[in-house]
Amino acid sequence: MTARHTRSTLGARLLLRWQLFLRWLQGLWIKAQVLPDADGATGLPPGGSVCYVMADYSLSSVLILDEVCEDLGLDRPLYPMRGVDPGEPRAYAVLRRWKGALVRRPVPRRNSEVLARLVAHCEEHPDAEIHLVPVTVIVGRAPDKADGFAKVLFSEDWEVMGRFRRLLGTIFNGRDTVVQFSRPISLRRLLDEGDGAARSLRKVSRILRTHFRRVKTSVIGPDLSHRRTMVDRVIQSPAVREAIAEKSRRENLSVDEATEQARDYALEIAANYSYTFVRIAFFVLNWMLKKVYGETRVYHFERFREQALGRTIVYVPCHRSHADYILLSFLLYVRGLAIPHIAAGINLNLPVVGSIMRMGGAFYLRRSFRSQKLYSAVFSEYVSQILSEGVPVEYFIEGTRSRTGRVLPPKGGMLAMTVRGYLRHPVTPVMFQPVYIGYEKLLEGSAYTQELAGAAKKKESLLDFLKLPGILRRQHGEAHVSFGRPVMLDEVLDAHDPDWRDLAGELDEKPGWMTPMVNELGDQIMRRINATADVNPVNLLATVLLATPRHALDEATLRSQLELYRNMIQGGPQGEDVTVTDLHPIQIIARGFELGLLERVEHPLGDVIRIAPKEAVGLTWFRNNSQHLMVIPSLVACCFLRQRGIQREYLTRLTQDIYPYLRAELFLPWPDEAFPEVLERTLEQLHGLGLLEISEDGKTVRRLEGGSLQAGQMSLLARCMLPTLERYYITLAVLAKNGSGALNRPELERLCILTAQRISMVQEFEAPEFYDHGLFKQFIQELRNQGVLVSTAENRIEFDDRVRRMSDDARLFLEKGIRHGIIQVAPQALRTTPQGN
Repeated sequence: MTARHTRSTLGARLLLRWQLFLRWLQGLWIKAQVLPDADGATGLPPGGSVCYVMADYSLSSVLILDEVCEDLGLDRPLYPMRGVDPGEPRAYAVLRRWKGALVRRPVPRRNSEVLARLVAHCEEHPDAEIHLVPVTVIVGRAPDKADGFAKVLFSEDWEVMGRFRRLLGTIFNGRDTVVQFSRPISLRRLLDEGDGAARSLRKVSRILRTHFRRVKTSVIGPDLSHRRTMVDRVIQSPAVREAIAEKSRRENLSVDEATEQARDYALEIAANYSYTFVRIAFFVLNWMLKKVYGETRVYHFERFREQALGRTIVYVPCHRSHADYILLSFLLYVRGLAIPHIAAGINLNLPVVGSIMRMGGAFYLRRSFRSQKLYSAVFSEYVSQILSEGVPVEYFIEGTRSRTGRVLPPKGGMLAMTVRGYLRHPVTPVMFQPVYIGYEKLLEGSAYTQELAGAAKKKESLLDFLKLPGILRRQHGEAHVSFGRPVMLDEVLDAHDPDWRDLAGELDEKPGWMTPMVNELGDQIMRRINATADVNPVNLLATVLLATPRHALDEATLRSQLELYRNMIQGGPQGEDVTVTDLHPIQIIARGFELGLLERVEHPLGDVIRIAPKEAVGLTWFRNNSQHLMVIPSLVACCFLRQRGIQREYLTRLTQDIYPYLRAELFLPWPDEAFPEVLERTLEQLHGLGLLEISEDGKTVRRLEGGSLQAGQMSLLARCMLPTLERYYITLAVLAKNGSGALNRPELERLCILTAQRISMVQEFEAPEFYDHGLFKQFIQELRNQGVLVSTAENRIEFDDRVRRMSDDARLFLEKGIRHGIIQVAPQALRTTPQGN
């Protein structure tokens, strides 16, 4: 290095003064938010010299960085690098420079001159250490900023930004600026690998280019300006070419005809992402979501942001409403992350609307394509390609919206495609991000109730948009979004096959561990969704009032029960990720009135609060959202419905027998072997809340005397679980009445549903979710998993004495009238149902 590179000349000093003046002038308007690297650090590692590296030269970006570094007390990019002798005139480098006043073109060069000098310096001085700190400055994508049409229009994208547009972007978005520091790169460590200066320079340049592309992708989304290029890559991939050849042979088509069909499939599937559309849609959705939900509360987002750096994100939310994907995409965008590409059912590919959704990142899949090998190959390759590009993806592994409010058993199709795609192109680590979404009022509430009662699912159509004005006028409360603890795909693969990396790019046959691994992955995601649930006021009100015979309580009792459940969930064994409303019971009740869910009946002895007419059935959905958080205390409380005291050992055996079925249905986090510890913690909690008494020797557990406040609270707590236990008993009663080997599985499921429907019809409160086919199917499957039921060669169901023992245990939980009612109804259903298929 020579003296001409120092700032000792008068011209250099004047240039510095000019740049500092411009920085002061720019700083009057621009306000930057600093994001640390993945380790939480900002800028400088200990020891050595520092050079900041940016992808493209922009004077405004350099000035923003200099002001941020001064504020943080870091080395400043406008000043000479310290520790490099002779001095480097500035402490920053850029990979690309642009020329042209109107049409911007890159300056042709192979590498940054500054980087070349720094590599040469380290080569000449073996003791020298220089850290390259990648920095990304983005104007117009700061978190939590969401107003102004011009701001949206002039925010960052992948297009080369001319000087005039950059000026406009700075004017409109200067206060919405992000400065993202990334992990430093050690030049000394690269040179110590022995590749020589020239190869080290090329290597570090390649690393930096890849890094900047990934950072920009994570913030504004992928560079998808060439959709047809992506389609061509999919068609030319080996897997799709093989599927084309097979279809050509099987259906006697020419290769060109089969290729054209594959291309049609790819165009049917592929998104058509548009940054301009996303900006405008964001502006519109900001207004709409505020009208519909008012406020959206978000939990654990910063933890997720830190873990997401450097990884390809697959968002896997629970599916509650059509609003889910709109809400999540909006929240990610407003917090400075790229919106994901969303797997949508082909039923949503409506005229005009389907094309608009493509521009927002939707890609479409058919409901079933198991027998369509070419379509399957094209879809799998498309998913693999976008994952390898680092594109964030979102899909709902439940397969459909939950009509009951519980999370549904996962379907492994998209998970398996994601895993296979990653094994073919393991470019960046994949992170599955569970997301819990909750509402205080549903857009589709009445439709869900009708579908559970047996009505056919209404097909989506353009006429649905006529309902939008009514939706915007109604009060829907708040929405709640909680980011759970992620599942790292590499860790899951390591647990099933430590040598899985040897399969990378050569996945000709499905490994034997693939199916159980995908099943375990799906269950793990659903459990982590439930483990980060949010309990809102409507969840608490529904849980308390639906447990009463007439869905009503006096106001004082309602308040005490709400406070009890809040304390129980906050102090329960579910973990620190569960959040509960911070409203007090009086405010919770007020929210219920505000949403039109409650009504007050005045009385001289005290007002009664009850569920408003026609709202009870819909509130079962909200009760089920949080049922998994109350299930263990409620199960314990059920043991005291028919008796005041019970031996602790017997209590443990009773609850432990039922727990595997509750764990499967509600995706509880604790394995069967951990349940005794969870039970002990629950007993201690109920004892601490004054609901249970434990004998001095610890062998007997008692509830308080009948007539006391605590006895009434325990009774209400127990009734939260009774509908579930009744469903279980219906299945056992149908099995016992027909005998071992008499029914096949479809017959058993149908008879259980008919029995539940009949019982529900004669009860005061008919809730269609009580006879939901999916819940009976799930319980029967778990009976098979536990070995209680086995299938013969003729597909008949056989069982042993455990069915009788489980039926006998039900006497402790269920009242005699309920048990006899179930036993009486079951034979009637059996006699009117033909045997056989």
